[in-house]
Amino acid sequence: MCHVLILAAGKGTRMKSALPKVLHRVAGAPMIDYVLAASASLGAATTTVVVGHQADALRAALGAHPDLRFVLQEPQLGTAHAVRQAAPLLAGLGGTLVVLSGDVPLLSPDTLRTLVARHEEARAAATLLTAVVDDPTGYGRVLRDGAEVAAIVEHRDASPAERAVREINAGIYAFDLGPLFPALDEIASDNSQQEYYLPDLVGIYRRAGRRVIAIPVERAEETLGINTRAELAAMSARVWQQRREALMASGVTLEDPATTYLDAGVSVGPDSVIHPGVHLLGRTRIGARAVIHGGVRIVDSELSDDVKVLDHCVIVGARVADGASVGPFAHLRPGSDLGAGSRVGNFVELKKTHLGAGSKASHLAYLGDATIGEQVNIGAGTITCNYDGERKHPTIIEDGVFIGSDSQLVAPVRIGRGAYVAAGSSITKDVPEGALGIARGRQENKEGWARLKKLKQMTEKKS
Repeated sequence: MCHVLILAAGKGTRMKSALPKVLHRVAGAPMIDYVLAASASLGAATTTVVVGHQADALRAALGAHPDLRFVLQEPQLGTAHAVRQAAPLLAGLGGTLVVLSGDVPLLSPDTLRTLVARHEEARAAATLLTAVVDDPTGYGRVLRDGAEVAAIVEHRDASPAERAVREINAGIYAFDLGPLFPALDEIASDNSQQEYYLPDLVGIYRRAGRRVIAIPVERAEETLGINTRAELAAMSARVWQQRREALMASGVTLEDPATTYLDAGVSVGPDSVIHPGVHLLGRTRIGARAVIHGGVRIVDSELSDDVKVLDHCVIVGARVADGASVGPFAHLRPGSDLGAGSRVGNFVELKKTHLGAGSKASHLAYLGDATIGEQVNIGAGTITCNYDGERKHPTIIEDGVFIGSDSQLVAPVRIGRGAYVAAGSSITKDVPEGALGIARGRQENKEGWARLKKLKQMTEKKS
């Protein structure tokens, strides 16, 4: 049986932030989310998070993970002290406890599964994940006794020969739960920080004749932690680049990969082309042969095949069917649904609106809470007046309708199939099928009015 404990209580002093360090976002997601996703591959019986700094904020942020358990470390007195806080939940249980840091987002599921498998095969009391790095400065060195770990020596305490060792402790462990908590009680805080450190278990276990082994990761980058804003930015860049490369390998063209930003849940079909400065976020799905032009932001939306999105559009929580066109400078808000071959042009905003197949709103319109049929033309400056100050109301525009420019449709209202609305109308009543709706003041021309106005102005100036 396997259990997971994630250490996330630290303040992250060098981040200089009131936000818990593990909630800072790496390539669009909190760094702890990556650790939770990797650990989920273990199928652990329990997963516990040690919280401390801004504990309530961290619990709230992880509310989407209902199976998580939390323990409080207050004050924060080192890694061994953090693990000890989980004793009420874990002491007396059998199996393996995997201890992870919440700030190591590149750790892979395969590495964790290998760690647990090797630990259990060796029947070790403790198994350390290690990395061999070019520059080990500042890290604890792993000193070996054959296959087993003899000691972990911190950089400041290491001799010149020990500092030459390039294998470092990654701070990721697998422990046999049986002897763990009694051994933790033996760790002292006689160090410069007066804290209790997990690496001290190596000496305790060695003196007790228990096995401690180390497993080096194949890719040292998996063990990289984040302690500063600069490291956060570098980690995001690394993760984004991995996603870009995977997308290009799947048959998608990124015209400027460095300015294309993708969340982990995004998918794009083959032969699609992404222009510079595009953000594809959340659970966005884009079909084949789509073209997404520059400066576009798409969130939690579904775009089908052959869709074209022109420059500087924002699309959030929307659906766009095959062959539709959006933009430039259009805004599709949540609940928008564009039919096949439809068009939403420049400076058009949709909210909770269905635009039927082949229909178009080419420019300067607001369409909210509307159901619009097929082959409808929405003229420039059209507004569905959906809000009366207290409630939202629907507008229904049936197939084949023509809405003239600068029209206001005051909801609730229905425009019947094949009807016309004259330009400049404020429609407050239903327009029957095939009818022409006109609702505007009668025009009156006053002959000579401008000349008389000028004469009056001249007279007033002379006086």
